[in-house]
Amino acid sequence: MIDTVKGKCSDLFAKTSLRSLARRFGTIALGCVILTFGMHNIHQVVGITEGGVLGGILLLNHWFGIDASIASPVLDAACYVVGFIVLGAGFLGWSAVSSVLLALFYALWESLPHLLPDLSAHPLIAAILGGMFVGVGAGLVVRCNASAGGDDALALSIHKLTGLKLARCYLFTDLSVLLLSLSYIPVTKIVFSLVTVFISSPLIDFVVGMGSHEKADGTCVSVDGLEERAELREG
Repeated sequence: MIDTVKGKCSDLFAKTSLRSLARRFGTIALGCVILTFGMHNIHQVVGITEGGVLGGILLLNHWFGIDASIASPVLDAACYVVGFIVLGAGFLGWSAVSSVLLALFYALWESLPHLLPDLSAHPLIAAILGGMFVGVGAGLVVRCNASAGGDDALALSIHKLTGLKLARCYLFTDLSVLLLSLSYIPVTKIVFSLVTVFISSPLIDFVVGMGSHEKADGTCVSVDGLEERAELREG
């Protein structure tokens, strides 16, 4: 299994020029910075959760005191194992890079005092800003055909196994975590969490599709000049 993953990753990097590789890495890193900054300085402070793995991180942090820098790679690893079994090794290359970067930037923000004002008295503003941070940050990562968390691997696996539309698979994982989050977050705040989800989702789509077009052979080309097959986007 390890040799297979290494082979897939080697093929991926071999087909990419050093300049494009650096640009992609920088884009993923920027996305991880924006995403983790918003999660640490808004979501954790105000108590507004997200669905999927991001919401699971906040859930574990609240009930078990597990730092996001630990919970993030653990939950991602569990979803990636499922993704490897169902989807194969090709999806894992850049997603592994983003998972490591997410953990590193979580650790950075956790070592610093909160850098934004406490918006607990203004939950709607917090929900809007939080959704923007998540949407832009995750969108930059997904734009590079990586994953901003194990959500993508999990949703794609459910999609392949059940045949459900991909959007419904994401909705299933998000709502499942939001329901569990009712164990520590009042219903009124869950409403604001839904605001965050409905802002972040279209923002991700916008950032991913911004300045890109699809060639006749199914290859997606972005303004960064990075080419990837579009199979994982279909559905």
